Amino acid sequence: MKKKIVLINLFMSVTVLFAMLFQTIHSYEHVYKQLTEKHCTHHSVDGQKQITHSHSVENNCHVCHFAFSTFIPNAFQALSFHKVTIATSYVFYYTKVASNFFKGSLFALRAPPSIV
Repeated sequence: MKKKIVLINLFMSVTVLFAMLFQTIHSYEHVYKQLTEKHCTHHSVDGQKQITHSHSVENNCHVCHFAFSTFIPNAFQALSFHKVTIATSYVFYYTKVASNFFKGSLFALRAPPSIV
């Protein structure tokens, strides 16, 4: 079992080293391409526009832009909790409203209704 873990660790470290080494060797390929490229001289005539050919430069190299990263994008929304405070006014006295008008039944009376 330990031998298997040692082999897996060795394989993973060689894989990371190969990725970094391959990127370095690939950058030398770009330098070699620039050095062996044929130089192009343009002869222009005043007052006359000439479009004979175009030079294409490859700036988007996926191998050169490769980098190891520990970034993991989060796909969830962050929740933020806010304490809601409601301003209340202070009451220093209480009043009781007395009404002289009778509004319905008075359940405190425990006798049958009287006939008038």
